[in-house]
Amino acid sequence: MDSKTFKGINIPGGKALPDLPVHVAVIMDGNGRWARKRGLPRLAGHRAGVRAVKRMVTACGELGIGYLTIYAFSVENWMRPKAEVRGLMRLLGESVIKEIDELDAKGVKVVVSGRLEDIEPAARRLLMDGVARTAGNRGLVLNLALSYGGRAELVDAFRAMAGDLSRGRLKTDEIGEDTVGRYLYHPEIPDPDLIIRTSGEHRLSNFLIWESAYSEMYFTRVLWPDFDRKELLAALEDYRGRERRFGRL
Repeated sequence: MDSKTFKGINIPGGKALPDLPVHVAVIMDGNGRWARKRGLPRLAGHRAGVRAVKRMVTACGELGIGYLTIYAFSVENWMRPKAEVRGLMRLLGESVIKEIDELDAKGVKVVVSGRLEDIEPAARRLLMDGVARTAGNRGLVLNLALSYGGRAELVDAFRAMAGDLSRGRLKTDEIGEDTVGRYLYHPEIPDPDLIIRTSGEHRLSNFLIWESAYSEMYFTRVLWPDFDRKELLAALEDYRGRERRFGRL
């Protein structure tokens, strides 16, 4: 598939094509296996994964996709070996420093979802500086899921709701699905239309549990560091061929 065409349609920069998802979310899996196949340390796989994220951001921006959420670090990832976690936090800070100028220049708005209080302070400061710097941008919204878990997000939402109930700011009979949605990390971001998972695994792994109720799923055996524009276009082509009924006939 030619990178400049999509099912015979020229791709106009910054303009969404018909039937493309508004919000794409990605479970980036396979960094470690990619490194192991090459006899490299796991962190080398994570660095290669960062390059794949950059390709994804560029492609989504060019296609006119409005939102991209990437599962960068889960709450469960804290249980990995301490050396790997330290390396990942260091890589996070380095990536923000290296990429923020280009992201800002492209009009990308960076937001973060997760329990940010768990992030190492130096990396967290760099990250929040990047969020503040790009807050006024009107291009692609890049949502970084960091120290994130779908169940943790719901627990945090329910705690906030309980607090408002106890203070009289919310009544029990006012609680519905829309109410729960307002207490999520970023209620302004629409639910993902398409969730992509790489490396051949077929599960959500605690990712966007509430928001993914009607998401289309796309699984590929390609390891995340090898995921490129061609692979993204294949996923989007598959998505465009589906009929989304949301429970209706």
